[in-house]
Amino acid sequence: MSNRLSGLFFVAVSPALAMAEPVFKPVQVAEHIYQGGWEHYVGGGLASFDCDGDAFPELYAAGGSNPAKLFRNLSQRNDAVRFEEATPDTLALTSVTGAYPLDIDSDGNIDLAVLRAGRNLLLKGDGACGFTPFDTLALDPHEKWTTAFSATWEAGQSLPTLAIGNYVDRTDPAGPFEACDTNELYRPQGEVYGAAFPLDPGFCALSMLFTDWGRNGRADLRVSNDRHYYVRDGEEQLWALEPEPRLYTRQDGWQRFSIWGMGIASRDISGDGLPDVFLTSMADQKFQFLTNREIPAYENAPFDLGVTAHRPYTGDDGRPSTGWHVSFGDVQNDGLDDIFISKGNVEQMPGSAMLDPNNLLVQTTAGKFVEKGDRAGLATLHRSRGAVLADFNRDGLLDVAVVNRRAPLEVYQNVTEVSGNWISVALHQLAPNVQAVGAWIEVATADRTFTREVVVGGGHGGGTSGPQHFGLGAAESARIRVTWPDGGLSDWHSVDANQSLSLDRDGSDIVVTAY
Repeated sequence: MSNRLSGLFFVAVSPALAMAEPVFKPVQVAEHIYQGGWEHYVGGGLASFDCDGDAFPELYAAGGSNPAKLFRNLSQRNDAVRFEEATPDTLALTSVTGAYPLDIDSDGNIDLAVLRAGRNLLLKGDGACGFTPFDTLALDPHEKWTTAFSATWEAGQSLPTLAIGNYVDRTDPAGPFEACDTNELYRPQGEVYGAAFPLDPGFCALSMLFTDWGRNGRADLRVSNDRHYYVRDGEEQLWALEPEPRLYTRQDGWQRFSIWGMGIASRDISGDGLPDVFLTSMADQKFQFLTNREIPAYENAPFDLGVTAHRPYTGDDGRPSTGWHVSFGDVQNDGLDDIFISKGNVEQMPGSAMLDPNNLLVQTTAGKFVEKGDRAGLATLHRSRGAVLADFNRDGLLDVAVVNRRAPLEVYQNVTEVSGNWISVALHQLAPNVQAVGAWIEVATADRTFTREVVVGGGHGGGTSGPQHFGLGAAESARIRVTWPDGGLSDWHSVDANQSLSLDRDGSDIVVTAY
């Protein structure tokens, strides 16, 4: 283990507040199932976003051969979680593999990038949960099999740069093995998108994430690829977002790494201010720490950290697990981020577990992770795919929703009885990039400083657009500051715990408002 890793896992919070074990209860929602043929073995994403401006997030669930559905959030603050299916015709699309919410045109309304086994769509939100195709923005009208997405704002641009990940080339008669399709990068040309730049070679991408991994002011594109179809010569990828994008190589410090990659999530778990990376996979999951911020060199976390989640922990199926979506979040508000992983067999792969429960890996004060999915009530045995970890009823506790293949959508309310303090933080700045994608939020208590990058992408087939949630443990207040996407740094501001905060940019500083 490197010197840097040897001391990572002992960042503790104040022991003054004893936390209850996390507990979730199922919420009844209208039935929705992700299904279809082999083109929908993967995908099944779930997007979470506030499309009507009431600060309660909606859910948009991919359906595969079924129409995708929008679930309007009818919850009241601190009350029971409630959703109602209310899908406008423009969202009731078939062949949807996933969707990612973001404010593309910076008008203050959330838009959607909808991924499909077919033509992908950029849909403009109207602020009342209605969506229509953009008049002037469109992606190449191809019929590829899209399974990954990420977005970032480059300096001087009024529109985001978009990355599209495509899976197997369905038109290749020699496929499906060794028939991975080329990925695409869309950079703005004024107020429109031009032709895509080919991110070649493609190795069957299932997740993408723009991240400023070294905090040098530029987001690069990490791509997680499915070894099942590229078979040989492929690997995980990191694209340098230079004027002419290029792959990082061994000469740059990037090490060859091949897995059955499904999902990506990043979060500073080590407390050094740099984003650590979690990669889901068939068999063991990979948690990686950046070992040198000057070069993209990563080291796998040691086995005894408890994050490999390589076999089912219940269900009596000892074959290897299959991980899909992954989310970080503090489900007890004890000041320690936990990890939710959706699990499930691709379809009928005999070498992998068929009874494969979702994971809730709860972090301890020693920095290790312990499985709590069964005791928390989240250990269903469906073929899970996309998922969301977000506060649906604004009670300060993170709830869960999961899309399943050939089984109904599941929603769970977090009803943990004794939890810590928290704050929820939403950034706003003037156009372009009103959501401040690429910003860094720092929240400091007496025990530690939390560092969070605002990103669009990762997961598996879907993402969350909304406030950043921070568990604070016993701390009743915190200090907060923001590094804006252009490098501007705010002052530190003191805030009380247990409230939702809007941080509005004022020069480089922030105006803090509770809502």
